[in-house]
Amino acid sequence: SKMKTMLRALLVLACAASAAAFAPSAALPSTTLRRAASHGPSMQLYKSGSLQGKGVNIIPIFERPDSLTGDLVGDQGFDPFRFSSWVNMKYCQEAEIKHGRIAMLAFAGIMVESIGIKAPGVEKVFGSTKDIFEIHNIAVEKGSMGQILLWCGLFEMVAGWPAMMETLNGDSSRIPGDFGFDPLGLGKGDKLARKQLVEIKNGRLAMLAVSGIVHHTLITGKGPLG
Repeated sequence: SKMKTMLRALLVLACAASAAAFAPSAALPSTTLRRAASHGPSMQLYKSGSLQGKGVNIIPIFERPDSLTGDLVGDQGFDPFRFSSWVNMKYCQEAEIKHGRIAMLAFAGIMVESIGIKAPGVEKVFGSTKDIFEIHNIAVEKGSMGQILLWCGLFEMVAGWPAMMETLNGDSSRIPGDFGFDPLGLGKGDKLARKQLVEIKNGRLAMLAVSGIVHHTLITGKGPLG
């Protein structure tokens, strides 16, 4: 139908726009770069010679608060309720990164399930349903959710909480979200700054996407792919 064709076109355009947002500058046309430079917000990279977001005010009608110092990844000057003036922003960014990572995993899992891809043995336990709420309820009933809660909670107590305390220590140099886990060396050298920015932007997008999928399923009774 026309509505489905329109939705598919919007989805393609949204994906193209998202890809362009994270593409290296060399991959973008020079006209696009000039237009972005003249009209778009500055997107410095954290610890790449200039502070991330220093002086950037993503929505001009909301004044950038002085409490946003521009030293955190993804800082775009948006804080209309002035949370940054009374909440430790390292704590906030640690929480944002953690939620973003969970949301990225959740989005990937939802889409894989919606496509119909299942790991061996899963269908015997959960059946053939693609409904995310039905799968959740079965996982609670079978004890799968309990295991996830147990192991994630254990990891949080052993690694997450001590890392958070270290971050909140004024003398600590730990970056929020950094657990020193990089077995492939993907963040070595000058690669880390861009990867930190890409992660937090994708995490924010994933949180919005998962929220949209959950509400869409509640309202329509259908998954993200119909």
